Amino acid sequence: MNKLDITSLPEFDAAEYLHDEADIAAYLSVVLEEEDPSALAQALGTIARARGMTQIAKESGLGREALYKALRPGASPRFDTILRVCKALGVKLVAQPASTS
Repeated sequence: MNKLDITSLPEFDAAEYLHDEADIAAYLSVVLEEEDPSALAQALGTIARARGMTQIAKESGLGREALYKALRPGASPRFDTILRVCKALGVKLVAQPASTS
């Protein structure tokens, strides 16, 4: 029996699967369910890479380096930054009632 060598597997990059606003919205919805601000920042960074970090920086009015810093894993960006990036990505955050189970 051959063992699978994990180091030979390609690294998964969600950015390769984010083709349009619907994909982005679905991805963000899943991440928001985690209730982890760091995961949200990282997900926004992944989406910005998929769209082009330079373009998202320009459309959000943020410097490219500031955008990388705000959206790196472990970051806690300001809410204003999150809103600006979401607008540049063509998505918006919405509230819905929490389930009442």
